[in-house]
Amino acid sequence: MSAEENKALARRFVEEVWNKGNMAVADELFASDFDDHRLLPGLPPGAEGYKQNILQLRKAFPDLHVTVEDLIAEGDKVVTRATVHGTHTGELMARMGKVIPPTSKQVTWTGITIARVVAGKATDFWVEADQLGLMQQLGVIPAPGQAAR
Repeated sequence: MSAEENKALARRFVEEVWNKGNMAVADELFASDFDDHRLLPGLPPGAEGYKQNILQLRKAFPDLHVTVEDLIAEGDKVVTRATVHGTHTGELMARMGKVIPPTSKQVTWTGITIARVVAGKATDFWVEADQLGLMQQLGVIPAPGQAAR
């Protein structure tokens, strides 16, 4: 596939899966051996764990919206730099198994995903997201210069 076709796949994934919660599109776009290289605690490996992560975030932030800031493609890789906005009105599962109760705070965080695409399917994701910034905005971790609560 061309770089432009791979970028179109990444755009479709953001719009349909992240922004609309359409997991059927995720099933269509993930390869059967999809590998999420950021396996989160408590979630199964592969596509199922990645989809569960999206569903958990959409439950915690029902108005979640991902805006693609940059898409860069070369060879079989697509890099997406995105900004995520949402209002925390549902329980959020923190990485260490703790539940963060709803805060009603509007938050914004950023992330970068590198996807490997083979034959029109995502085979691998590497994700880096500003989890620290998110936790600071929610008041779970003090921001620099603020006392712990």
